[in-house]
Amino acid sequence: MTITNLKSRIPDYAKDIKLNLSTLAGEETLNDQQKWGCFLACAMNTGNLELIQSVEAEAVDYLSAEAYQAAKSAASIMAMNNVYYRFTHLAGNKDYLNLPAKLRMNVIGNPGVDKVDFELWSLAVSAQNGCGMCIDAHEAVLEKAGMGKEQIQAAVRIGATINAVAVVLTTETALETEVSKAA
Repeated sequence: MTITNLKSRIPDYAKDIKLNLSTLAGEETLNDQQKWGCFLACAMNTGNLELIQSVEAEAVDYLSAEAYQAAKSAASIMAMNNVYYRFTHLAGNKDYLNLPAKLRMNVIGNPGVDKVDFELWSLAVSAQNGCGMCIDAHEAVLEKAGMGKEQIQAAVRIGATINAVAVVLTTETALETEVSKAA
C-alpha cells in the first residue's frame, strides 16, 4: 500500500487530513530525502502498522539505505529522548535539568546522513511527542545551519498530519473490528 492507496482508507469526516496528506506528499520546500525521511520517522513514531507500511512503500523510492536507517534511528532515539527531556523540563524539581542524562545517544552525533536532515526528522518527531526542550534544541541547530522557517514548518506539518492519519486509521480499524465482532 502507498500513500495514494492510504488516502482511500481515510473517511469523509477526516477529509482535511486526507487533503493535507496529499499536499504534503507534494511538498517542495524540502528535498525528497528531507521530506520522505520526515514521513518515515513520523510514521514510525505513531506505531500504526498500516501507516508505517504505506509510508515505507513510498519512501523507499526517495531514500538511500543510509537515509532509511537514519530516519528510523531518529524515530527511535526521539522516543527515548522526548520522554526524558520532557520530564526534566516539566518536573517541579529543576535539579534534574543539571544532572547528566546518562543515556546513550551517539546516533545524534553520527547519524550516517547529513546532520541537518537528521535534525529535521528529530524535530518533527519531537513535535509529535510534545517535547519543548527537544523542539527548541533541534530548531536551534537547524536555524544555525541556515534552514528556513518554511522548511522547519513543513517538517512539523508532516509530523502533525501523519499523527492525525494514525489516529484516524487506528479509530477506523477499531470500529471495523467491533462491527465484525457484532456480525
